[in-house]
Formats: sequence, C-alpha cells, structure tokens
Amino acid sequence: MDDKRPDVLTIGRLAHRTGLPVRTLRFWSDEGAVPPVARSAGGYRLYDAESVARVELVRTLRELGLGLDDVCRVLSGRTTVAEVADAHVAALDAQIRSLKVSRAVLSTVAKRGSTVEETALMNRLARLSAAEREQIIDEFKEEVFGGLDDPRLRDRMRTFSIELPDDPTPEQVDAWIELAELVRDPGFRARLRTWMELNTPVPGQGRPPGASIWWARQIVQTVAEVRKGGVAPEGPAAAEVLSELFGDADRAAVLRSLEAGIEAGAEHYRRLVARVRGQDSSPDATEELEWLARALRAADQT
Repeated sequence: MDDKRPDVLTIGRLAHRTGLPVRTLRFWSDEGAVPPVARSAGGYRLYDAESVARVELVRTLRELGLGLDDVCRVLSGRTTVAEVADAHVAALDAQIRSLKVSRAVLSTVAKRGSTVEETALMNRLARLSAAEREQIIDEFKEEVFGGLDDPRLRDRMRTFSIELPDDPTPEQVDAWIELAELVRDPGFRARLRTWMELNTPVPGQGRPPGASIWWARQIVQTVAEVRKGGVAPEGPAAAEVLSELFGDADRAAVLRSLEAGIEAGAEHYRRLVARVRGQDSSPDATEELEWLARALRAADQT
C-alpha cells in the first residue's frame, strides 16, 4: 500500500474494515460488484472509502436475496433497487406458497405416519394446478350428483366449487389433500350417491323426511341440547324429542337417510369442504347424528 495514500485499502484491509472474508470480496470484485479503484505496483487490488460503502450496499442486497447479477445491474444504473425488489417480492411470494405446501404435506405425513408411496401421492395432490383440482371436483360432482331430479340441487351444484385460494394456509392445504383423496375414492362416491338418492325428492312428491336432518342444522342443535342434559337415546324422553323433530313422518325413511349419511361420512365431507374454503364450519355433529340414529332404532323396537 502507498503510505502517501492512507485512504487506499488493500483487499485485506477492506476485509478487516467490513468484516467479510477476503475470498468473498475477491469474488465480488471479479464479478464487477466491487471493482478495485486502482492496482498497486505489484498488481494488487486497491480500494477506497467509497468501496467500503459499496461493499455494505452489496452485502445488504445479497442478504435480501438478490443475486449478484441483479446487484451489478443496480450498481451500474441499468435498473433500480425498487424494480428489482418488486420482482423479488413476487418470487418470494411464490417460494413462500411453495414452502407452505411443503410444510403442509410434511405435517400430514408426520401425523399419518405415511409410506413413501402415500407421501408421493399427497405431494402430487397438494401441487395440482387450479384446473386439475377443478377437474377432480367436477368428476366427483358428476358421479355423485349427476342425473338427480331436483332443480334446487342442480342449481346448487352448478355453482358449487371447492377452491384453494392463491395463498392457502397449511390447514387448507392439509384439508385439500384429505378431501382430494376422499372424493377420488370410488367407495365414498358410491356411498354418497346412495345417500343423495335417499334425500332427493321423487318427481311430484315432497322432500323425503330424512333430508331435513342434513339441511336443517336446528335438528343437530336440538339433539346437542338434549345430550348435554343427559337424555339417553333409548329412554322415553328421547321418544318425545323424536316426536318434536319429526312429528308423524315416516321414521323408517328418516333412519335410512340418517344411516346412509353416517356411513357415507357426509359430516366429515362437509367439514373438509369448509376447511378448504377457509370457512368457520359448524361444530362436528357426528355424535349428535349417531345419538339420533340410536334413538330412532330404539323407537322402532318399541
């Protein structure tokens, strides 16, 4: 170093001043991010106070995730920090979404103790495109609801969708994985189709008596209250509850619909759909529905 130029720094002094390894500074220098301001008589790189500030800027941009090419473009004036930052925000958003999906898949694998094959399937399901997810749901809708002679149901199914948002939570991804596995299961589709047929009105007739269980949540709320009060499904108080809920309706038809829905897992399906959509679903009514089925069976035997 030239003693007459105390402001000039060798690469070793620059490393000491900035706290960065010489190897890193040499690489940045070779790439043009921190070029030397001069060379010594022996050919060594020399830097100055502005080089120290430039190193700090390069370090800041690198810590924010910018590649060295982008850093050089900013420093050369070919682009601005704002423009590069905007592009990196979009890239980071995509990376964050991907990491959320990976986290959700791994969390599900850990909870289930999944095999390698199951893990691969869940990962594929989680990373399906929006169009691929829509195709799975459309095929499910056609097999389960197609051809049912109920105008109101057809209208609902026409607008019915199950979509993950662009930025899903890990809980939504986890729910989608489980839902996708469920709706692709032929057995589940068949059971749900049977349940829907039992709840679809015959042309010229009213809605089957059992359908009210699934479309009127006050039935579940009523059963929840009597269960909380300790009412046994086989007792006389339960028979009064059934009369209040169903009047003189065909109890056998009500029970058939109820048992078909329980066997199909309709309640679990409903809650999965709500979770995928990010909605606050009503509490799990499985225990209430099973209590109601026991009460109906007991009433049928008296």
